[in-house]
Amino acid sequence: MTAPIQRVTIVTETFAPEINGVAHTLSQLVEGMRARGIQVQIIRPRQYRHEQPVNTHDLHTTLLPGMPLPGYKELKFGVPLIGRISSALKDFAPNVIYVATEGPMGWAAVRAAHKTGVAVISGFHTNFHQYIEHYRLAGLEKLAYRYLRYFHNLTATTLVPTRSQRDELDAHGFHNVRVLSRGVDSQKFNPCHRSAALRRSWGVGEQDLVLLYVGRIAGEKNMDLALAAYRRLLNSDEQVRMVLVGDGPELQSIRAQYPEIICCGMRRGDDLATHYASGDIFLFPSKTDTFGNVVTEAMASGLAVVSFDYAAGHEHITSSLTGMLAPFGEDETYIQQVEILSDSPNLLQKIRQQARSRAETISWNSIVDEFIQRLNSANTKVTPNGNRKTVTAKDSATVQ
Repeated sequence: MTAPIQRVTIVTETFAPEINGVAHTLSQLVEGMRARGIQVQIIRPRQYRHEQPVNTHDLHTTLLPGMPLPGYKELKFGVPLIGRISSALKDFAPNVIYVATEGPMGWAAVRAAHKTGVAVISGFHTNFHQYIEHYRLAGLEKLAYRYLRYFHNLTATTLVPTRSQRDELDAHGFHNVRVLSRGVDSQKFNPCHRSAALRRSWGVGEQDLVLLYVGRIAGEKNMDLALAAYRRLLNSDEQVRMVLVGDGPELQSIRAQYPEIICCGMRRGDDLATHYASGDIFLFPSKTDTFGNVVTEAMASGLAVVSFDYAAGHEHITSSLTGMLAPFGEDETYIQQVEILSDSPNLLQKIRQQARSRAETISWNSIVDEFIQRLNSANTKVTPNGNRKTVTAKDSATVQ
């Protein structure tokens, strides 16, 4: 039996301060490991031209060249420099490597890990094969899915955020898929941050209804459905307001078509928490997310979330109790769930309270502990002659 891991390398094409679900999740995992005395190396693309790596006694950063991701200019994919990655791994000598993204840099990291004999596991954080159809590349969806299966089956374990995602990948030939859920900081995201002043700046009083959306404002997030729900409510209540927090390629068009919608741009930290808590109904219309951290953040903030019955909604919402769910893909039913909340203030209030209670049970601490356990399980074995043997997908039956 090997000793518990002490050094972990994370390879990712996105990381804080970038704002997205992958970067947020990795930040939580990294901080959790460091708090437990584990040294972490992060290999990622340079986020801006003159960025310098930040290195401390327990955090080591290796920056590689990157190029903008087509259709998602805010992110970069790393250049697959196997030599640079191999050198960084040799210098840091990790016990195990976690590859969080499947781009060229992730592929190079898996190749480098195999060459250096270090165990490697991967994360399935983003449904890129589904995103493709929103960027006029629908013909490549099946090819992308085949690549993802090939990529992940090169690693010992693939971690996914939900049971339904695990079942889907299992059915499509992905090996040794395990669930690693997501937590939420229920102290940071808290109803106590509700701001009457912020609501007044939106032109609403305490009894008026605010529909809130937080996230990337783009086609793959199904913004058309959120706007359709807003229009339906506006027909019966002129006081209803819609507030968008975030940025993306569809924001300019929405501003032009709906000048009354309040667009707050990107928000961070306590400011973001205040925006969450100052809403009433949270719209999560996406059909492509693997999880959706914004769902649990909204619940922790005391909002009633309306979601399709999948991803975070399926994992954490009981319809009419801790939120409202619509069968996956049934747009009209989704809008009706929003209408029910609008017409039923008592139900809305009850759900907001129950959502907060549910979110308080979702701890990042337990998720970090489970992540470390997965890393330990994938760590190198010791053969009878004392040599180290990398656990690969072929050994998946022994990695639980």
